[in-house]
Amino acid sequence: MSLFNQLGSLLDNGGDSNWLSSANTLLEQNGGVSGLVEKFQNGGLGEIVNSWVGTGSNLSITPEQIESVLGQSQLGDVAAKLGLDSSQLSQQLADHLPTLIDKLTPGGELPADNLLAQGLDLAKGLFNR
Repeated sequence: MSLFNQLGSLLDNGGDSNWLSSANTLLEQNGGVSGLVEKFQNGGLGEIVNSWVGTGSNLSITPEQIESVLGQSQLGDVAAKLGLDSSQLSQQLADHLPTLIDKLTPGGELPADNLLAQGLDLAKGLFNR
């Protein structure tokens, strides 16, 4: 089982790992967690994305907001690789990206963008409880 499938199980995504693969791809394409957070901040959604990083509750995001920040081209490319259409991908990201970013930013701190190390540390912490 891949790291992202394990994280998907831990995040209780209902068995749909496509969104996690897409999130991984988008993180890689946008400079990791910090880069993706910055992209949302620069796209006018700072309050929303900062809630995911912070220690309080996560604000929701709409598929349209996802599309406005990431763009149809990028979403379309990722969706095509996964056999989805971009609207399905946008919905899955809207449903799950807040939780993923929240889990990858424990204590409200942006990581050093070594995603594999972050994921392994997160998985270790969850399994060692």
